[in-house]
Amino acid sequence: MRHAVGKAISDWAMIADKDRILIGVSGGNDSLTLLQVLFSLQKRAPVKFDIIPVHVEPGFEDSFVKELEGYVGTNFYPLRVEYTDYGVRAHSKENRENPCFLCARLRRNRLFEIAKELGCKKIALGHNKDDIIETLFLNMFYAGKISTMKPRQSFFNDKLDIIRPLAYVEKKEIAAFSTMLGLPEFVNNCPSANETKRGEIRQMLEKLYKQNNHIKGNIFRAMGNVASDYLLEIEND
Repeated sequence: MRHAVGKAISDWAMIADKDRILIGVSGGNDSLTLLQVLFSLQKRAPVKFDIIPVHVEPGFEDSFVKELEGYVGTNFYPLRVEYTDYGVRAHSKENRENPCFLCARLRRNRLFEIAKELGCKKIALGHNKDDIIETLFLNMFYAGKISTMKPRQSFFNDKLDIIRPLAYVEKKEIAAFSTMLGLPEFVNNCPSANETKRGEIRQMLEKLYKQNNHIKGNIFRAMGNVASDYLLEIEND
């Protein structure tokens, strides 16, 4: 885990001296693993950086936010909780978009605002290798474009970066890491948690991975090995 995260940080120049990094903490094992790894790295890294954990509460009933706030505050740093109704609004009748798309966009925009308020030029998110591959297929199938999440992406004319230190780590490795360290499990109370297009893509890919254990690695490498001369040109399509 430490090697994969270190390589991703090095390859994509994710962390520099005196950085203030906002960490998006959803409560899932991805974000808790990210928090654990960066907290550990902070103690031994050759550069000095600050980490500020932030949770954007979507507003559903039976929230685990108090338990999450207690765990993060006890083991790492005080957790800033931003209370919103984004999840509720995304699932209301007034929303004509995909609920996951709208909720994610609203939460991301709020993280941008909080990062600016706190003087953080980087936001660390817990997206992993599987998430990056799944996003490629989601965009092809439902948006008609070939694109995905980059391990480091700049916004607002390079004034803010989103970094994904777990970009080289597989979901199964994160699950094993979480079990090994006994990280807490917070149940996702979103009504769409088990009925998403991403979940359908994941099931499709898992079937392919079982057929050939090189497929996942080949897909991931292909995203950085694009033969643009063999893609369609818009003016001729």
